[in-house]
Amino acid sequence: MEPREYRTPLEPVPGLFEKIDNPEAQQLQGTVLTTTVDQVINWARKNSIWPMTFGLACCAIEMMAMSASRFDISRFGAEVFRGSPRQSDLMIIAGRVSNKMAPVIRQLFQQMPEPRYVISMGACATSTGVFSNYALVPVNQIIPVDVYVPGCPPRPEQLIYAIMLLQKKMQQESGTLKRVLNLA
Repeated sequence: MEPREYRTPLEPVPGLFEKIDNPEAQQLQGTVLTTTVDQVINWARKNSIWPMTFGLACCAIEMMAMSASRFDISRFGAEVFRGSPRQSDLMIIAGRVSNKMAPVIRQLFQQMPEPRYVISMGACATSTGVFSNYALVPVNQIIPVDVYVPGCPPRPEQLIYAIMLLQKKMQQESGTLKRVLNLA
């Protein structure tokens, strides 16, 4: 074994940056994607929302129009309306909620798998609207609401915007992997 010559630490070492300066390695620069597992799971969730229809009044017509071809909610991954709470992760409450309907809404919300989200659509669902009397209840007194859609009745574009806001909220969640693995 031959003795090596001594170099000061500031001297450049030949061949040290050959791998970095290699033009073939720079071709891979645009093809490598780095992310976290949380962001991948959140991306998948926000692009595959399965809403459960809960049309109670005139707002339900606008909700139906949102899924028709003119507005086409399938662009946002939310076209599969479910009738069962066990197969959905978003409850859209469209219309006024009576005292008799409140326990049913709470039970259906509790049957939905986690994570579950709620959109309150229309003035009646949000604050009982023009029908402010003893028989109606705002939705947020029954279950937690994620996004409110104002209007009487709100347009389908407003509901689409509410779904986009919900998707933004879903993408920004943290700790998703721990919740999926039931560690949180």
